[in-house]
Amino acid sequence: MTSLSRTMNQLGNSRYKASVLSGVLLGVSFPTYPFIRLELLAWVALVPLLISLRSVEKVGELFRRVYIAMLIFCVISLWWVSLATLPGGILTLVAQAFFLTVPLLGFYTIKKTAGYHFALFSLPFLWVAWEWAYMQQDLSLGWLTLGNSQSNLNFMIQYVDLTGVWGVSFWIVWFNVLVLLALIGSRKDALRSVAFMAVMIVAPLIYAAVVFHREGLEGRKDFQLRVTLVQPDINPHEKWQRNNSADIMEKYYRMTNRAVRENRPDLVMWPETAIPFYILDKANADDLQNLRLSLRMWNTALLTGFSDIIYYPAGGQPDTEHYGKNDQSANRFFETYNASMLLVPGNGAPQIYRKMRLVPFAERVPYVDYFPWLGNLTFSLAGIKGWGKGHDTTIMELQSSRYGKVNLANIICYESIFPGLVTEFVRKGAQVLTLVTNDGWYATSYGPYQHLAIGRIRCIENRRAMARCANTGLTVIINKYGQIIDEIPWWQEQTLTAEVPLETEMTFYTSNPDMLPKAALVISAGLFLFGFIKGRRGSTIRKP
Repeated sequence: MTSLSRTMNQLGNSRYKASVLSGVLLGVSFPTYPFIRLELLAWVALVPLLISLRSVEKVGELFRRVYIAMLIFCVISLWWVSLATLPGGILTLVAQAFFLTVPLLGFYTIKKTAGYHFALFSLPFLWVAWEWAYMQQDLSLGWLTLGNSQSNLNFMIQYVDLTGVWGVSFWIVWFNVLVLLALIGSRKDALRSVAFMAVMIVAPLIYAAVVFHREGLEGRKDFQLRVTLVQPDINPHEKWQRNNSADIMEKYYRMTNRAVRENRPDLVMWPETAIPFYILDKANADDLQNLRLSLRMWNTALLTGFSDIIYYPAGGQPDTEHYGKNDQSANRFFETYNASMLLVPGNGAPQIYRKMRLVPFAERVPYVDYFPWLGNLTFSLAGIKGWGKGHDTTIMELQSSRYGKVNLANIICYESIFPGLVTEFVRKGAQVLTLVTNDGWYATSYGPYQHLAIGRIRCIENRRAMARCANTGLTVIINKYGQIIDEIPWWQEQTLTAEVPLETEMTFYTSNPDMLPKAALVISAGLFLFGFIKGRRGSTIRKP
């Protein structure tokens, strides 16, 4: 018996060794610090687990093996969430691991009815279909979409402008299946699997070479927006404790004054909740007036994160789509939002976008609209009981002195992990992506780097550059190929001015979002049906 055969037998016979190995490989394959590049491990990470599941007959045993693997995966990839809120972090890890078991529970169902090899064939479809379906509801934390593990492998994932991140997930699971078939199959099966794997490696490289060659022929784009990003490096906990203290605004004014004087940008960006008080509320009219005076002096537009509030009429009730809070002293309901606004010089009304995808339990408890008592379960990062949920993707229009009207898609923090949301902005005409965020809650962990890496995929999917403005970092400019072209070191008070290219063409994925996972969902249903029919026929034949 060869050493490879012995290893496979050990994995197949061991109860949890394979689960631990797969969990570790999955965890370390996800982006961490820039100098750690282990994403290739995702290409084989599922193999040990799938080998160990080959002989498992009881669903309880299969669930335990899979859950252990996924929990280790979550702990390694997402432990840093607990730096912001320990109870919320633990809940995130435990719940996320549970949701990650679903595709392999589907694998088990098909295995029982149609056999192990047919279940292996089904797994890529089941995996992608579930990843997409899971991300459609409020309870999801779609951070660990398997395709995100390859975010920094730029030269291998340019094809996401055709398939979205779902294509990368599909690719990874298929590659794992082929590796497994090469190990357990006959010599002929092994050669066939290796040939397919070779094609899967070469095809993305050829596609990327064509994409970059075409860019070289086209040359530099003439249409660019000069953007100044302000990274104030403010401790996020202290900011909320001080609330609307003048020193926070003074810091933004000081940094922006100097940057505008030196660079004359078309747009200035401040990060998520840069203004941590309700500046549009009548009680803060003087603060808003001071900001407008500064805009006139700068003669440039400002895109900033801020805290927004909407009051319902006295004695009125929130409508059916908005969950409100009750101000009993004034006998009226109100709602607060994590929002961004575009202000231009003059007295025009601000263009406002209210965050639509909120971090479960940290920013908003899922389904609190239907069950208000759930609001008591929030794990607030900043003493806020819960944000309201925005309901519309708002395209912000900026008049550039050089190019006329420019359409901006502003994304707020966590929203950058949702492919469908970003494509909706682009389909509405966004020429550039802007993102405001505050990753300071996660100290010097690799959480902010992971967040940045995932945002790079959104740029490739839609072929749009991104200006990413963060409170403590990472503040960067990303081009439409997902490459970082300029940045500010994290945890430094600094500004960055860069020319950000504007684009108007839409990719196949942008025009046809989520085609692959929806097709996978239909195919998965067909595979379950086929397995059920095959199982029924098999049981009929076995009857005496």
